[in-house]
Amino acid sequence: MKIVEIEPYVVSQELNKPFYFSQWEYKTRTICLVKVTAEDGTYGWGEGYGPAHLVKAGIEFFKPFITGMNALEHETVWQTMYRRSLDYARRGVILAALSAIDIALWDIKGKHFNMPISSLLGGRKREKIKPYATGLYFTQCNNQMQELVDEAIEYKRQGFKGLKMKVGLGIARDVAYVTAIRQAIGEDMELMIDSNHAYSLKEATLLARKIEHLDIAWFEEPVSPEHYNCYKQLRDKTHIPIAGGECEYLRYGFLQLFQNDSVDIAQPDIAAAGGLTEVKKIAAMANTFGVEVVPHSWGTGIALHAAMHLIANLDVIPGRMFDSTPWMELDRTENELRDVLIEPLIVPENGYLQVPDRPGLGVDVNADALAKYVVD
Repeated sequence: MKIVEIEPYVVSQELNKPFYFSQWEYKTRTICLVKVTAEDGTYGWGEGYGPAHLVKAGIEFFKPFITGMNALEHETVWQTMYRRSLDYARRGVILAALSAIDIALWDIKGKHFNMPISSLLGGRKREKIKPYATGLYFTQCNNQMQELVDEAIEYKRQGFKGLKMKVGLGIARDVAYVTAIRQAIGEDMELMIDSNHAYSLKEATLLARKIEHLDIAWFEEPVSPEHYNCYKQLRDKTHIPIAGGECEYLRYGFLQLFQNDSVDIAQPDIAAAGGLTEVKKIAAMANTFGVEVVPHSWGTGIALHAAMHLIANLDVIPGRMFDSTPWMELDRTENELRDVLIEPLIVPENGYLQVPDRPGLGVDVNADALAKYVVD
């Protein structure tokens, strides 16, 4: 089962309605995919999270070192890529390239053994998982608050049991928006907030205290991911659970989060933090620290399916009295690369997602759509 071909593809879609958050504006969705093919023709798809053309360059960097290796020996391939990049890529976009290739190798392995990845990871502990809707970004509209309220109500109508909204544009504005959303969705729907590290510790503390009474499920990336101690101090100042980790890499980075008591909820991105091989280890380490894992998921159905397989293997969360079903992030922003490029679509039913039981990731890329969206 030698690796004979590694093909990266950058795909892009221009958005019909640009949106923004505390850091920048999205006018396009651009993602790097990779197709890895073994000598018997079995192929797997992977995806890297980050600047797509840089992820592609990282894949091209790894290609000569791992071509010819055994596609089924993914740990050996992973270590080869890790050692080749360790001197200058302990964090960042080259690890997203490593992650993309790793996901593709798991896809190949599942197809080869005719088993879903969740089974290969150790056996699924559950058949369904609970998605929360990620949305409520900001747009250039005349009545932003009403637009956000309408969007939140639509997610509730669709059956979502939780949603995550953006904050980070100023304390007063955040408080007004979060209050309006909580009033709109009622008390029976979980509400998370995400500032994308917009705030200082002082500002994040002030915001947390002003909205604690609104029953916030977690406050995500309240401060810079570099400031582990500020995360810990914020945890000591509010009863809102603190989440973070989408900007963290490898088990070594997450060890710093855990040893510093920085988070209640860890959010590794499988397409960036080291692939399924590494995030499985991160999840095991999180369990030893009593930290919940809710992976960050953003991109195409490839990354989303990888998250479903991993989440199906997570240990049962202690202390949840009524519903131990784990959360999964499900991006709801405009994204044809998620809704057209990848088959089959991910569709929640009655507020839950069924864990895929098809071989490998259980997903494929539509060749016609790939030709439409691929860019140089």
